[in-house]
Amino acid sequence: METAKTQESSETVSILVNTTIVIGSVIGMEIFAWAIHKYVMHGPGWGWHESHHTETEGLFEKNDLYAVVFSFIAAGFFILGSMGVSWLWYVGLGLTIYGLLYGIVHDGLVHRRLPFPKKARGAYMKRLVQAHRLHHAAHTKEGCVSFGFLWAEDVRKLKTQLKANMSDEGLSLQSDKAG
Repeated sequence: METAKTQESSETVSILVNTTIVIGSVIGMEIFAWAIHKYVMHGPGWGWHESHHTETEGLFEKNDLYAVVFSFIAAGFFILGSMGVSWLWYVGLGLTIYGLLYGIVHDGLVHRRLPFPKKARGAYMKRLVQAHRLHHAAHTKEGCVSFGFLWAEDVRKLKTQLKANMSDEGLSLQSDKAG
């Protein structure tokens, strides 16, 4: 027979496990998104992603199809989690939280597709914006740096890497956007 104290302890462990799954899923999604961005979006998936590296008319761009694909994946985890593999529901929640963070930070702060304050505040946000500008400094899919969406390396290191990449590829920089 389960006592009230045992049940309370079990619920606490369950909350901690589920929270860990959600946080782990958000972190895991950033790692997954970095790899997809570098090896798929800047590889065979360039047909969709190229719209993100050029000026487009309207609210949406072809690159937004990636968000649709990832939302179907998150929905799949919610469905599987609801069908009995409950921890997968929390993976779906982590993916959804990542998608919201991506939308707010990347589309809102970096690209101004959402209403956002005029300037990034704080060292972390400024580094994200600068790193993403460096990512867009290359005219083509080759030579880019900084493929993360919520994490960016040191900007000085990225500038050095970008210059080397562009030199190796014989490509030019959009120097006015590399700040």
